[in-house]
Parts: sequence; structure tokens; C-alpha cells
Amino acid sequence: MSIRKVAFVPGEYYHIYNRGNSKQKIFHNEEDYIRFLDLLYVSNSSKKFNIFDIRKFSSVFEVERGTPLVHIGAYVIMPNHFHVLISQTKDGSISKFMQKLTTAYAMYYNQKYKRTGSLFEGKFKSQHVPNDKYLKYLFSYIHLNPIKLIQSKWKEKGIQNKKEAIEYLNKYSYSSYFDYKGIKRFHSLILTKDAFPEYFPTKNSFDKEIFEWISYGEQE
Repeated sequence: MSIRKVAFVPGEYYHIYNRGNSKQKIFHNEEDYIRFLDLLYVSNSSKKFNIFDIRKFSSVFEVERGTPLVHIGAYVIMPNHFHVLISQTKDGSISKFMQKLTTAYAMYYNQKYKRTGSLFEGKFKSQHVPNDKYLKYLFSYIHLNPIKLIQSKWKEKGIQNKKEAIEYLNKYSYSSYFDYKGIKRFHSLILTKDAFPEYFPTKNSFDKEIFEWISYGEQE
């Protein structure tokens, strides 16, 4: 069994990400994105769950989860990958959460699209967040990630049209961007904002900061 290079420590922050096997698309339509969003919430529990039992509720957000495995500060779902910024509540809980999340989504996906085999590209990837500056960068990078769908070289060359980027982000609901903008929705329950620094006391400060912090660049 391979050992992870990054050791997960309660109270520390981690950037978790993975993509489809061979970079294939793993989210094709709204149903797929919504299923993964629902699983981000319901998988974050020390309790076992059965997706068929959950269907008796009008919403997965009515499910009593008990103690969460992780605190989620930000996330984004892209056509062939996802990013999550998290902190674990106790030893081993990040790995347990990710195993529940990706297994449940892979089962859904394989059944829906009548396929077999691994859906994701190996084990999920992880980066420890060593300092405040890099944490701010990740809040920016994760929330601005959808811009690559309309400006493919935004990370390398910068955002060429900020107005277009903001308009697109305001329509892209498969991230925590809406929740920091103050838009009320059930998916805000995925987040545990108070487990992270209070960087955005107002929605206006959020818009301003994430576009500035992307210039911090990658971790050295």
C-alpha cells in the first residue's frame, strides 16, 4: 500500500483535488453536478448512508448527518475534475470522507452511463496549506477556476476580460462562489465557514479580494 506524502493533521488546511481517468469528462449535465453537490454534503458524516434511504427525503439536506468528518471552506466542480479546500475534524477523517464521496459518485456514474472500471485518475491529490498567503490564493484559485471554460489561458496570461469573467461566475452554480456572494441556497450547508479565517465579511470584499489574491501565484 502506498503512503501519502502529505500527512493530514486536524486543524490544518488542505487542497484536495482529482480528475477523471485519462482526463475524461465526469460531469456531463446538471444532474451529474447536482449529484456530486449532494454527495459533498451527505458524505460528510461519520454515519453510514444508503442513497436509496436518502431518497425518501425531499432533499438530502434534511438528512441528519451527526458529526461531520471535515470542514469544507471552498469547492468547485469542473467538467473533468474538482477542487475542495478542507480541514479534517479528527485523524483519518479526510481520507474517510474522500473515500465515501468518490465511491458514491463512481457508483452513480457507472450505473447511469453503463460503464465499469475506475472513474477517477488514481488516489485523490492533496496539498498542505502552509501559510495565510497560500490559503488566500486557494480561495481565489478555486472560485475563479470556471473562468478557464471561457478564457482557457486565464491562469497563465491573466484574466483578459474581467467583466465577462464575473458575468460567467455569476451563472456558474457548481462552486461555493454563490455562497460567498450571499446568495441563499441549500448548498450553503456544505460549507463550514467559521472553521476558516473570516476573509470576506461582506460580499463586496469577496469580489474584490479573490481577483487580487490570484496574483499571489503558486506556492513556492
